[in-house]
Amino acid sequence: MAKAPSEHKEPKNFEAAMAELDALVEKMEVGDLALEESLAAYQRGAELLKYCERVLADAQQRVQVLEGDGLKELKA
Repeated sequence: MAKAPSEHKEPKNFEAAMAELDALVEKMEVGDLALEESLAAYQRGAELLKYCERVLADAQQRVQVLEGDGLKELKA
């Protein structure tokens, strides 16, 4: 049975969240999940998406601070 939302742990890091999200998407795309499992997977995916968006926003803010709020183009 799927875990309740309160039982889900926050991912260890961004990469772990992305790996879990990829695995969920693969399971859902196969189409073998029961309805309740699909709903639980969707809910977990939404939680992981919010976590990833928050981590990326924090990273962007840190870069802006490091660059003095004036992002510079990276040289190729």
